[in-house]
Amino acid sequence: MPDGLHKIAREDEGTLLKKGRLLPLMESFYSLQGEGANTGKPAFFLRIGGCDVGCHWCDVKESWNPGVHPLTPVEKIIDEVLACEARSVVVTGGEPLMYNLDVLCREVREKGFTTFLETSGAYTLSGEWDWICLSPKRKKPPLKEIYALANEMKVIVHDDKDFTWAEACRRKAHPACLLFLQPEWSRRQMMTPVIVNYILEHPAWRISLQTHKYLGIP
Repeated sequence: MPDGLHKIAREDEGTLLKKGRLLPLMESFYSLQGEGANTGKPAFFLRIGGCDVGCHWCDVKESWNPGVHPLTPVEKIIDEVLACEARSVVVTGGEPLMYNLDVLCREVREKGFTTFLETSGAYTLSGEWDWICLSPKRKKPPLKEIYALANEMKVIVHDDKDFTWAEACRRKAHPACLLFLQPEWSRRQMMTPVIVNYILEHPAWRISLQTHKYLGIP
């Protein structure tokens, strides 16, 4: 293809990405929600590639580079969602709010699906959501406005400093927001009893476990 046509193709691709007609889809699968308030519920999961938050303990580092994940037409993604038995779709990442999610949400909600978002809150909200799970990170804190919109807040606990961070986030959250502390997987044996003791002394919090990993499911 001549250089000029290459440039046009790239521009068109970029425009479609900006409009939310293309998304860097890392993977999609049907499973049970493994964490937080909706643990155990079946849903169709869309993992969007791309994240610059850079948590050193992230267990999906392969999602960070959006360039290695195919830009997928949102119509194709929606077709996958619509074939799901459950009428719930969870959009996760990576950090999905790096992209325009308006088209995806509008189309699946019109088809009767409940939309769930998992986000660090570091980017401006797009899309219409029935449930927002905010997982705030110290390296790149959430935008102020996301705290008022979150239905649940899930803080990952890697060490004792994360309790201080959790309380700072709790003070910004909506009063009705459900609050969870979740042990970072590689330190779960050490941090789970610490979290249990902390919650007994601070009963506003609940514990979240990555049950899908214990069950060996996606």
